[in-house]
Amino acid sequence: MSRRTATSAVTAGVVMARLLQLDSVVGSLAIRTGVRPMPRALVTGNHAAGFALAAAGDANRHARGCCGGAYPITPQTEIIEYLRAHPFSKGHVVPVESEHSAMAVCIGAALAGARAFTASSSNGLAYMTENVFAAGYYRLPIVMIAVNRTLGPPWNIWVDQGDSLALRDAPWIQFYTDSHQDLVDTVLLAFRVAEDPRVLLPAMVAMDGFVTSHTQMIVDLPEQELVDKYLPPCRVPHRLRGEHPATIGGLTWPRETERHRRDIQRAMEQVPAVLNEAMNEFEAVFGRRPDGAVRADRTEDAEAVLIACNTMARTLRRLIDHRRADEQRVGMIKLKMFRPFPREELRAAIGAARRIGVLDRNHSPGSGGIFWQETAATFAGAADHRVIQDYIVGLGGGDVSPEHLGEILDDLTQRDRAAEPIWKEVAA
Repeated sequence: MSRRTATSAVTAGVVMARLLQLDSVVGSLAIRTGVRPMPRALVTGNHAAGFALAAAGDANRHARGCCGGAYPITPQTEIIEYLRAHPFSKGHVVPVESEHSAMAVCIGAALAGARAFTASSSNGLAYMTENVFAAGYYRLPIVMIAVNRTLGPPWNIWVDQGDSLALRDAPWIQFYTDSHQDLVDTVLLAFRVAEDPRVLLPAMVAMDGFVTSHTQMIVDLPEQELVDKYLPPCRVPHRLRGEHPATIGGLTWPRETERHRRDIQRAMEQVPAVLNEAMNEFEAVFGRRPDGAVRADRTEDAEAVLIACNTMARTLRRLIDHRRADEQRVGMIKLKMFRPFPREELRAAIGAARRIGVLDRNHSPGSGGIFWQETAATFAGAADHRVIQDYIVGLGGGDVSPEHLGEILDDLTQRDRAAEPIWKEVAA
């Protein structure tokens, strides 16, 4: 046995011992309080995603069931494998020949009134684009996991948010998750929000390829009866009915198209309130509150604030805590919801901070980072002349370490004016 293998085995043994010890403590508390805990498991991000999709699908078994379109692509394939192996009580996962067809299956299923879902990544999302837009324009509450991976060529299988953000103008809600637990919770939130009659729009839940999808963490996996309680039956009011034939997707005139797009905008404007209601109900059912559209840490008196999403936010949080211990007035914001962009929540979370840095693991050629563009637009026209600096970092899966983020924070805190987007190269 090599030293690395031996060390990994010892580490795994320690993790499992602590997990068993924790389960014993939680079990004792359950006996004394009468509260049954959720099962805890050491799983990969892909396993957690598959579990959440399957549980949501089974929760609709007393209505019109569930259906998913399935096509594999690295690093998302294990989600599809999980779903294909799951014994749905009323539902099917349909293997197809392409990502385009996978979304077509979801469209057909949702138009039949079923709870629909799929997963994809990178060039698979790009190939799916036509039907991604169609699903949104049809107002179908499909939920899709997007495992962020660099678009090619040249081919690269590591994390980059350019694939999901290429769909930012599609009428889809977009969430970005920073951990396995955040992923499970957000998938359930996504179904609740997407299927709300005030919204009726599809939702995409993104996670970092490999950094989340293939690593393991201890996760609370909710029991089916709790998911049943949390998710009401899926009702698609405009589903196709044999007794009342209808045409979907026919030709419209300009006036009808304008009204259609305005209705989608109004539905997007309902999302923040519906999400907050969904979070309240989540806390009531599961006993803990998930992160919302924006999570602020140490921003109340901060002079400089960094904005991040996905796993970079977790790394950044530790750095901010360390700098606060040195009495530096810095803070951070985890931006979880990208569409609709939470402008009001972001302004409130930033507070009086004069320097704002945005970490972008993405790039819009000729412009800069995409999260930075939205942040700058949020403060456009403000009379306080804040410094809003873009930092492009970790493209193509480069490792973003605390040292890299520390250098970025040091640059931000000494800035009196913003520059063009700064490219922060990191080691692969």
